[in-house]
Amino acid sequence: MIPFNKPYISERGMDYIKECTKSGHLSGNGPFTKKCHELLEGEYGFSKCLLTTSCTDALEMAAILLNIKPGDEVIIPSYTFVSTALAFARQGATIVFADSRQDNPCIDEEKIEHLITNHTKAIVPVHYAGIACEMDKIMEVAEKYNLAVVEDAAHAFGISYKGRLLGSIGHLGCFSFHETKVIHCGEGGMLAVNDNRFSGRAEIIWEKGTNRSRFFMGEVDKYEWIDNGSSFLLADINAALLYSQLEEAGTIISHRAKRNGLYYNSLLELGEKGLLKLPSWPDNLVPGSSFFFVETINSEIRKKLITYLIAKRIQTVTHYLDLAQSPYIFKYQRSSFSKKNANSIRYQDTILRLPSYYSLEFSQIQEITKEINNFYRGN
Repeated sequence: MIPFNKPYISERGMDYIKECTKSGHLSGNGPFTKKCHELLEGEYGFSKCLLTTSCTDALEMAAILLNIKPGDEVIIPSYTFVSTALAFARQGATIVFADSRQDNPCIDEEKIEHLITNHTKAIVPVHYAGIACEMDKIMEVAEKYNLAVVEDAAHAFGISYKGRLLGSIGHLGCFSFHETKVIHCGEGGMLAVNDNRFSGRAEIIWEKGTNRSRFFMGEVDKYEWIDNGSSFLLADINAALLYSQLEEAGTIISHRAKRNGLYYNSLLELGEKGLLKLPSWPDNLVPGSSFFFVETINSEIRKKLITYLIAKRIQTVTHYLDLAQSPYIFKYQRSSFSKKNANSIRYQDTILRLPSYYSLEFSQIQEITKEINNFYRGN
């Protein structure tokens, strides 16, 4: 079976894990965490980075930082992972769903402004599959109405929009280092603090609502509980693996882009015939994103294609369900349940993700795409 995902760990990663175990510091905010922070802030130019146990945690930190409370409204795409909404719903916010674009699953920037009310506090664009949302327009709207922007860049580490790294444009950026992502540490995430107003408090929230970091820097003689927060820190043994991947990030991302390009070119004929819809990227630049997806004409064809590929020992995976139609929203935000976001529902029914990982051979991609072409010839 060609699996959907296979996590990549280099010899350097194994060496760093061994080094970490010998150091005696396995818990959060250790030597490797600091190395990761220095690399991310130095080489990638993020103002301040805080490693977390997941992107979900990074989003939850963002919700706390923005003082989201019951009665506040947060605009997110209807087609996204549950964590994007859950982080703000946990703070009591009303989730306001925007539809995706017609040409890709990212939030439709033209549909945001009419959703804004006096209760709106934030916009959370999601860069689906490394496809950049139209951040210039989103930031323009946010500035006009004095709203915060939290980028969900879980799929988009190392990918740029008009020369700026995704996750560094909004006031806050949230990343995933889950094993299915381009750069990973098994399970992990990061909050990028791009607005200096939030820097000091972000570290307090990260450290369980205490000023523990200031204590270890010798700035206070004891640390106290002074704010909201939780145990968001990534274990240093995970940070050791992450550091090895960050050092190799350029090579890893380039490899991913080449694989995505091979998928695209090998399926282009089906796309031109209208049998499959292929991803559309800004300026036709193929990103080194964590997965490659196609869109079938309808859900029945997708189901048949999945069955066919399983028989050929190729694992493929569907993706999100439309959150506006979820049981949770029906139970707690009944007024949102009737809202139909047509593009989001279409993506729910038609997107199929193909195997994508660092060690996936070019010959395997050719085998996968050959079988997809064979399926359409036979149907």
